[in-house]
Amino acid sequence: MTPLFSTAYLPPVAYMSALQRCTAAEVEWCETFPKQTYRNRAHIMTAGGVRALTVPVVRTNHSRTDEVLVDYKERWNVVHLRTLTAAYAASPYFLYYKDDLERLLLQRYRRLVDLNGALLDWLLGVLKIDCVMTPTRDFLPPCGDPNDLRYVFSPKRRDEATGALFPPYYQVFCDRQPFAADLSVVDVLMNLGPEAGEYLRGVSSPACA
Repeated sequence: MTPLFSTAYLPPVAYMSALQRCTAAEVEWCETFPKQTYRNRAHIMTAGGVRALTVPVVRTNHSRTDEVLVDYKERWNVVHLRTLTAAYAASPYFLYYKDDLERLLLQRYRRLVDLNGALLDWLLGVLKIDCVMTPTRDFLPPCGDPNDLRYVFSPKRRDEATGALFPPYYQVFCDRQPFAADLSVVDVLMNLGPEAGEYLRGVSSPACA
């Protein structure tokens, strides 16, 4: 089975570490869209601690993931950009990546998978991950295959991450906040820059074995 991932908004470290180990992978587009997942949520470190960034979406009760639309009734993308700026302006590599993030977040996307795809393409490029991503054409029910990672990465289980699985690195607010593992990979990128790819290779999440 080709490794199978969910779509994800600014994916967590464990997700990107697993993806780094793939030369090809599929992204699930055909599932019924689940609530409260990384599909439209990311966690970052702020001065006040870990904060969730959530993309508002328009969906019906049985929407497929590729049918879920991004809701722009409120300027959530501007809020996300401001929050990311406040969180990482003091990080060593913010100036290297801020223009790309601004360009990508301020662009309007019709579907959530388009937004996530554009951000993931950028992340693959800056992290030098050579993996070809293709969307699924049909839904395959979970079958216990270890390459099925669609439901492995969950914000509900993020607090289970341990330092043994995710080695600590410098975070902007380490003088007032304890190290937080498995945040959005943007946290690693802003703090480690070109060394972010090496950090991902050192992550030993069970999902990346």
